Amino acid sequence: SFEVEENRQAKNTLATIQDLVSKEGPGTLYRGIVPVLQSLCASNFVYFYTFHGLKRMRNSRNQTAGHDLLLASIAGVTNVLTTTPLWVVNTRLKTRGIGGVHEPNNNDYVTLLEGIAHIWKYEGIRKLWAGTLPSLILVSNPAIQFMIYESIKRRVNASLGTPAWVFFTIGAIAKTVATTLTYPLQLVQTKLRHGHNYKNLPSNAGTIQILLYILKMQGLGGLYKGMEAKLLQTVLTAALMFLAYEKISKFVFRILLLHRPMLR
Repeated sequence: SFEVEENRQAKNTLATIQDLVSKEGPGTLYRGIVPVLQSLCASNFVYFYTFHGLKRMRNSRNQTAGHDLLLASIAGVTNVLTTTPLWVVNTRLKTRGIGGVHEPNNNDYVTLLEGIAHIWKYEGIRKLWAGTLPSLILVSNPAIQFMIYESIKRRVNASLGTPAWVFFTIGAIAKTVATTLTYPLQLVQTKLRHGHNYKNLPSNAGTIQILLYILKMQGLGGLYKGMEAKLLQTVLTAALMFLAYEKISKFVFRILLLHRPMLR
């Protein structure tokens, strides 16, 4: 029910995990993990490929924080418009059983492709891009993240070189700042994709309506419910992602440079 969902959101991360395991078993902690991994692979590929491709087209000596922000924003918009349907299905799969407005037909699919086909058939193609507006605004999240990451990296590399822990730490700092600044929109995005049961609020309420409703009924703290768990998840993920990104990209370009004479 909706009350159960709100009660869970009011608890801290450890208490929520214990509650879920006791009521639904350990397997519920990994609900929808396969579609999430598939979507992450697709999303990160689109984002990094676009960002790195645009960056390589420009003179690396002229990189600035503003330039990084622009390229990251373009990559983010491309990613949102391409992969939003995957994340709509993911949200539905992960939030089964907690009282969303899409609950009745939510058990008819278990994979991404089945979910996309199901939503397209029964709810229309527009539903596959539910939450696109806040997602486009949330392009600022990875854009801010990349701007901070690249800015710190340029300053740190000169003195510390490039050990693995440097990439990990910078990635964690960048993601923490970006998530803290944009979390209220991420909360609204989830409500738009999963659906809400807020009283006296239309089921098709938009981004601003939901933001104002939460602010009125729950105060500023309501806009940051669940941020602790989000930070624990995304900061570690981003830090590891940046570490892997730097090591893989360096390895790939080293191979390309070694084989350049052979390609001529």
